[in-house]
Amino acid sequence: MTKNRPEFDKITSFDEFNKYYWYREEISQICRSLGLEYSGTKQELNHIIEQYFKGNVIKKSSIKNEKKQVENITLDTPLLECGFSFNAKFREYFSIVTDISPFKFTADMATAWRKVKREKDGKFTIKDLLKVYYGESDYAKYDNSVCQWNQFLKDFCADENSRNYSNKLKVASILWKEVRNSRNEKIYSKSLLTEYAGKIKEYHN
Repeated sequence: MTKNRPEFDKITSFDEFNKYYWYREEISQICRSLGLEYSGTKQELNHIIEQYFKGNVIKKSSIKNEKKQVENITLDTPLLECGFSFNAKFREYFSIVTDISPFKFTADMATAWRKVKREKDGKFTIKDLLKVYYGESDYAKYDNSVCQWNQFLKDFCADENSRNYSNKLKVASILWKEVRNSRNEKIYSKSLLTEYAGKIKEYHN
């Protein structure tokens, strides 16, 4: 998306600037480096850039920046260096950056954060986490098969036919293995007991 985007100082007009996609945080950083007002919504910041190209400099106002608490965080800040956690402060930050409100962290983001902590990955930045949010990164994916298995086991145990087996967990795992490796939906149904009766008999005693 931003592969061939030039550096801001190479851009000569607002029309050219508008041809490229910019995160709100990036525009804010540009405004800050130019000594312009750098708080506000993405739309407001775009207006400040537009005025800048017209020769009207909108200076940093004396209005207290409500977003003060996340001001020192940039897209290039590594997660391990900014005290990152899935709290209100960072929810607000991501809400500002994405223009999505209310912002909800995803399971993939949680999986990525666990991986960052586990591997002590000091290079993984806020921008990398945004890529995970937008589905543009394969850094870490939430494995929903754990959820599927839990539901499968629950449904199996709720089926009165499962009472015929002394080792329910064993039977459920035999069926789950078949379902998981098939192209069918990863859900439990009574017909599986009939379909895989031979396999159950083989393993279950």
